Amino acid sequence: MATAAPSAASRIAVVTGASSGIGAATARQLAAAGYRVVLTARRKDRIEALAEEITKAGHQATAYALDVTDRAAVDEFATAFKTIGVLVNNAGGALGADPVATGDPADWRQMYETNVIGTLNLTQALLPKLIASGDGTVVVVSSTAGHGTYEGGAGYVAAKHGAHVLAETLRLEIVGRPVRVIEIAPGMVKTDEFALTRFSGDKEKAEKVYEGVAEPLTADDVADTITWAVTRPSHVNVDLVVLRPRAQASNTKVHREL
Repeated sequence: MATAAPSAASRIAVVTGASSGIGAATARQLAAAGYRVVLTARRKDRIEALAEEITKAGHQATAYALDVTDRAAVDEFATAFKTIGVLVNNAGGALGADPVATGDPADWRQMYETNVIGTLNLTQALLPKLIASGDGTVVVVSSTAGHGTYEGGAGYVAAKHGAHVLAETLRLEIVGRPVRVIEIAPGMVKTDEFALTRFSGDKEKAEKVYEGVAEPLTADDVADTITWAVTRPSHVNVDLVVLRPRAQASNTKVHREL
């Protein structure tokens, strides 16, 4: 079903964690769908290169270096806008795969700060702008980890459960306002950096995550789902999409061809 182009008041889309993976793919796809995308991430060189790529493709993009856990910086960033139409809270990530008994509290704290407090910071700072647009959308990119536990993942699972509850509660609290709240919860996604970051650059451990899985999700698969949800008619709220590759039945059951 064809959808109308976004209105002028709601044409700006802010994407966090846009320097790679799902964030970068989402920025490309939203730009192609007619949004002026604002790319945020800590790695300024990455988002500037992506903004240039999107602009050369005939779309509109702006890069803004931002650490989502720095509330003062987030508040300053928010002053640049009178209204925005879309906020994609994508910045996050996992660190380590240790059991609860030996997990590093610093890793837990960092995951919570990025996945939950970072999402809270951007959402609080930009919510008045989203409401002012008359047709706003908040997207929270959580994870299947936010909907089920697995051994060795408690710190990440706890953080993504937090992101899920944030989205669910916000939807209840702002009902009646012209803002939708969408949660996209991907399962196994193979990107250049997610598993590598989780295992502190250990390529062997990172590759084992996807070993024998014929077709894990790609960043483009998730970005396509986000863009589809965002571009539904304004009265349609896609509350939650749990997105997995066919080979993954749950967080703990994956078909591997070994």
